[in-house]
Amino acid sequence: MGISYLKKSPKQPSSDDIKTREIVQKLLNELEKSREEGCKELTKKFDKYDGDIIVSKEKINEISDILDQKTKDDIKFSYDRVKKFAEAQLKNYGQDFEVELSKGLYAGQKLIPVNTAGCYIPGGRYAHIASAIMSVTTAKVAGVKNIIACSPPKEGVGANPYVIYTANLCGADKILNLGGVPAIAAMTYGMFGNEPADMLVGPGNQFVAEAKRILFGKVGIDLFAGPTEIAIIADETADPEIVAVDLVGQAEHGYNSPAWLYTTSKKLADEVMKRVPELISELPELPRTSAEAAWRDYGEVILCENDEDMAKISDEYAPEHLEVQTKNDKWFHERLKNYGSLFIGEETTVAYGDKCSGTNHILPTKGAGKYTGGLFVGKFIKTLSFQRMTKESTKEVGSAAARISRYEGMEAHARTGDVRLRKYGYSNK
Repeated sequence: MGISYLKKSPKQPSSDDIKTREIVQKLLNELEKSREEGCKELTKKFDKYDGDIIVSKEKINEISDILDQKTKDDIKFSYDRVKKFAEAQLKNYGQDFEVELSKGLYAGQKLIPVNTAGCYIPGGRYAHIASAIMSVTTAKVAGVKNIIACSPPKEGVGANPYVIYTANLCGADKILNLGGVPAIAAMTYGMFGNEPADMLVGPGNQFVAEAKRILFGKVGIDLFAGPTEIAIIADETADPEIVAVDLVGQAEHGYNSPAWLYTTSKKLADEVMKRVPELISELPELPRTSAEAAWRDYGEVILCENDEDMAKISDEYAPEHLEVQTKNDKWFHERLKNYGSLFIGEETTVAYGDKCSGTNHILPTKGAGKYTGGLFVGKFIKTLSFQRMTKESTKEVGSAAARISRYEGMEAHARTGDVRLRKYGYSNK
């Protein structure tokens, strides 16, 4: 017997998405300019609230004194179990587990790969062999069942032969001669005989990035990617030639690729600023044009007083690629918190990670390193939680859930606890 809808919804959750997006975008644009005052005005308009925005310690203490003990006990009951489960997740990060949170209440997690992944492999000026390796290989190792690879075709040729060979070697199940927005749409909506992708990964131009941004929610994505970035932390012990060459090495990606130097050495800074334009002028025309524009419009050299200042400014920028070439490399490795991938010492460089050294080169840009890392097997794996209970555990859990629901004003939630308490012979008091 096939699937039969006995009741089917007339609307989809996305029915109001476009209108909502327009309203929210307008508000965000306004708030970016008006900031705190804008927040206060909108709160007054929509919530009819004209009081303090920041809740004071005095107010928190006042509320704590007012609440009855039973309410506080119920909140603590929930907090204790959520905290215990979070601690178990941290302890068992990256693996299945089950833990007894209280007598008869068991919870855990199960790791399941997404079913279908779409890997976008850029085309255009370069043959992006490494991008095919980074996306397809990682999905395959994660256990993804169906892997679709898309790469822009050239007239009369199709996708770059190096890219096709690489994608096939790495485990792509289907390879499509498609680029840009059509590629993203085809993978998302399930075209050309493929299942719709559950996850899209891989770098691309601004149109690819925007298509992924718009479709995020309908399909998972690796990250919101911008132009590639490099930053170098260097002190007086660094080799200015290596620093300059490494900056230029990333600037050739495109006209809008930032290259930043944080240093405590004025001498090093001067030598690098002199050498970078010279190195760019020696490049072939295509990378020279890109690097000239990138260094002119997005290059920065920041002179800092000490190591801590260099670490602080670096964490503020959260660069995609971050090289450290100092006499205190170990200290920086321990101190730094925000970056996509870290390259420690002059012996390594961004190009090694970009091409073949092993770490993934699909990384966060535009400051996203403050809250996420780059592509890794975990991006393709869902961490799914579960719970199971004995009837006896309902006496404690069901009662607390019903009371908390009523504190929140959610009566239907409360009654799901009530019905079980009654069936199993317990009071909900």
